[in-house]
Amino acid sequence: MESMRDINRVMEREIAKGSCHLKLDHIEFGDYSYQEITSKEKLMEVLSYLLRIGDFKQYAGKTILNNVYMDLRGKKPIFKRTRTAVERNNIFATIRRYAKKLKPQYNGDVYLETVRCYFDIPQENLGKCRYTYQGNETYAFPMSDKYIMALYTHCLVTRKAVATQGVQIKGFTEKEYGMVRLENVGDVLFQALLWDRTKREGQILCTDFCSIFIL
Repeated sequence: MESMRDINRVMEREIAKGSCHLKLDHIEFGDYSYQEITSKEKLMEVLSYLLRIGDFKQYAGKTILNNVYMDLRGKKPIFKRTRTAVERNNIFATIRRYAKKLKPQYNGDVYLETVRCYFDIPQENLGKCRYTYQGNETYAFPMSDKYIMALYTHCLVTRKAVATQGVQIKGFTEKEYGMVRLENVGDVLFQALLWDRTKREGQILCTDFCSIFIL
């Protein structure tokens, strides 16, 4: 992976070309963060939901093009955006084969982690993103592919850094704390940054960074 200095330089160049000046502010865990996946069928359902395919294809709006998904190239994970449902179905098939190789037991060893990522935009830049759509005032946040992938890298690096920071979350079990610290996490089966779930609070944007862990 490129150094964060190189990633930030890419972001600066993309901002100069017109990408929105959005930056990761922080990530948060909560009572929504851990969901046990108790069967192969439930795993397929979760994957289908994250990829917006099958029974969940109705959730595949225009902003799904900004989502970042984990795929595999050989045994190496790669992260990318998709343009079509065919691409997302291909990722589903690849991850399903990968899960078969990992042979999870579904006895407390498979979890979906959801971390909320909060992004900030300077007030002076927020005004440039305001526009009128069908008579209503709203916002658009244009970002190039390189900029979106750079933000994904920031989320990934920040999530890994939290593992060593001794974060305390009220109500978490010791097992959940172990996952926060990435202890006993044998494999990451899948990851996704879901920009199509983004919510805006003033000049702060919040979206979900999801990982499926095999413990």
